[in-house]
Amino acid sequence: MGIPVIIDTDIGTDVDDMWALAFALRCPELDVRLITTCTGDVEYRAALVAKLLEVAGRTDIPIGIGLPLDAAPKPQEAWIDDYQFDRYPGVVLKDGVGAICDTVNQSENPVTLIAIGPLPNVAAALQRSPSIMENSKFIGMHGSLRIGYLGAPKPMKEYNVKQHALSCKSVFEAGWEKEITPLDTCGNIILSGDNFQRVRNSTDELVKAVIENHLIWYEAVASSPVVGPFIKKMDPQVQSSILYDCVAIYMAFSSDGLVYEKLPITITEDGKTVIDDNGFVVNCATSWSDVEAFYSFLSARLT
Repeated sequence: MGIPVIIDTDIGTDVDDMWALAFALRCPELDVRLITTCTGDVEYRAALVAKLLEVAGRTDIPIGIGLPLDAAPKPQEAWIDDYQFDRYPGVVLKDGVGAICDTVNQSENPVTLIAIGPLPNVAAALQRSPSIMENSKFIGMHGSLRIGYLGAPKPMKEYNVKQHALSCKSVFEAGWEKEITPLDTCGNIILSGDNFQRVRNSTDELVKAVIENHLIWYEAVASSPVVGPFIKKMDPQVQSSILYDCVAIYMAFSSDGLVYEKLPITITEDGKTVIDDNGFVVNCATSWSDVEAFYSFLSARLT
């Protein structure tokens, strides 16, 4: 059996979560025990997860409905327009936070909790059942230490942190093992060239679902006044969007090609991720020694 994992996701805002879930399902090193949805319309997010699991033939994985905080756009809604979530044949748990607690506490082996969205679900689980720290570790796509969005040479407020900074702060201050991929290592991860074409041309149903979402998402967000000008610079026929979350999935079973630093990290109340001598130690993937090998690996696993 693989490493027991829980994936907590805000799938359906940025399409990278869809790529990340498909990647996780294609990694035999991982035993996905639960997928929970966080923030925004959590039922919309759960429907995306459910349809993807049906396509993958993995309805054995329970889905947990997380905390429905904040409003968020739904750019992948077209993919589930005709999907009947109420007929999903797998298990859907209305209390996603409780499902996280139960899955960790009932596991015979330590669980890796991979968070690829804001952290209110994880923070609530820690508050409800602090004992989960004794049988789990945390891996997150969070923060910006030395590099910002689009390779900016200074740190920025990263979305998954700033969206719920106090939740993130409580998770980072908890006494469990913590690893993150900040923007420093995930903010420029884009499949292109032969690696992308291999995925784009695949006839595999799971991969086709990812590409369908990739194109639906692009059409929906290209008209956005906020991100549209940046998105329009990419050609969705020849490259992916930024696949931030795939790095967090990869880190759950491999460190090959990544350079780590154990750094004292503080999360500020306004959403900054700061290297601070008074912070809590986090194992941070801060650079790549071989990112091209990761691209090849990701493409190969998906196809």
